[in-house]
Amino acid sequence: MGLENCLRLSDIKANRPKYKKIFLYRVCGTGMGATACLLKQAGLEVEGGDVRFEPPMSDYLKETGIPLYELSEINEQFFKDHQYDLIVVGNVVPKGSEDAKIIENSGIDFCSFPAALGGLFLCDKNVVGVAGTHGKTTTTYFLKQIFTKLGYSPGYFIGGVLADAPSSSLGESDYFFIESDEYDSAYFEKISKFRLYELDHMILTSLEFDHADIFANIHDIQEQFRPVLEELPGSFIYDETYSSAVELISSLQNYDQIKKIPYATATTGPSLIHEGPEGSVFDLIYERNMRRFETNLVGRHNLLNLSACLIFCETQGVPYEKAAEAVKELFHVKRRQEVRGRLGSALVIDDFAHHPKAVELTLLGLKTKYPGKKLTVVFEPNSATARSSLFQEEFTEAFKISDRLLVTKPSKPTSVKFASDLNLQKMVSLLVHEGKEAGVVESLDQLLEGLKPSYGEENLIVILSNGTCLGFWESDLAKNLV
Repeated sequence: MGLENCLRLSDIKANRPKYKKIFLYRVCGTGMGATACLLKQAGLEVEGGDVRFEPPMSDYLKETGIPLYELSEINEQFFKDHQYDLIVVGNVVPKGSEDAKIIENSGIDFCSFPAALGGLFLCDKNVVGVAGTHGKTTTTYFLKQIFTKLGYSPGYFIGGVLADAPSSSLGESDYFFIESDEYDSAYFEKISKFRLYELDHMILTSLEFDHADIFANIHDIQEQFRPVLEELPGSFIYDETYSSAVELISSLQNYDQIKKIPYATATTGPSLIHEGPEGSVFDLIYERNMRRFETNLVGRHNLLNLSACLIFCETQGVPYEKAAEAVKELFHVKRRQEVRGRLGSALVIDDFAHHPKAVELTLLGLKTKYPGKKLTVVFEPNSATARSSLFQEEFTEAFKISDRLLVTKPSKPTSVKFASDLNLQKMVSLLVHEGKEAGVVESLDQLLEGLKPSYGEENLIVILSNGTCLGFWESDLAKNLV
């Protein structure tokens, strides 16, 4: 059958009442799981399947009451028997795979999860997309917290596990905050997810080269933003210290009509007044008005992300006094500078950073938060880009902030076609030459042994990974952190 039943965003919007019973194929991904819960909350009948069901998403789905199936149970007859109206396909399903063939031959309409979100309910919301190479998850969560404190009960969609709420909610107001990444939507829809989210406003926290497995250069990434920005009805708030962001917006045909609001320079802020382990005081300028804010956050990257949120508050007419009160105490998503416990007497921090700029900013922020501590960093180059040679020099420079580095050897070569693998020995040698302790570990046992010299109270152990870090987070040692 092929792609005859493949739906685009416009198809879904035009036939929304038709889709009442929905199956999510590879439901346990972060985005797919959050989508499933939104669809369920919207009153639709939702079921899903995957090859593995791992916490925390599997627990979250079960608590929500969504029936789950092993993909080994699923074939074309399964879909015919269950009479679904729509199959939502995760972007981990490869083109030409057996999974793709089952979906295409089912005779049932199917679409990507961004198209399902945009077509089924985002088209009715005041949608704020938070995009960028890094800072998306954190900034979206800040917005959710701020507007909740302001009394709006916003909807949101966040690609991370929250400490105080589910990862997604329809909310009760028109506001909807959505993490908007540039990765492909599906094997049959090779465009960035945010292009399908029906955005009214966009915050761009950063714009650097990443995802080298699907983009050849920064120009390819910029081109994904162009059609969204040229039709964006609301504000475009962007960090103008990134030349690629300035270049992008300067090249737009309707440059003069876009409601563009730059921030992050010396004239627009944030201008730091005081920073210490307990928090920060900073000034922020918007339309020539200087506002002063206090927050428990530290680190310039966190203050920049918060500044974007505060500027959006200004565009929405939120009184300064209410915004200032709302940002005094904010929390991070899990795996973003998350304190997980202690190894011996050393505090252990878990963070998702896997891009060199994010690594640098995270480590600088932790140096401020924990002054005087020796920084032992464990880095797992897990993504296709991170385990390639593209950022060889940038990673090496970022890790000079640390005192010790243990870098894990990837289990497979990079899939980036125009780059070689990250040269771990070269990185380690250069850091040792700079007076740092550094080494490569190839197994969980080597990692655990390598951490022992950092168990003292004077140390801070920071684990940077968007994966399991050689299985460390599933190990008995990690499960029993004090």
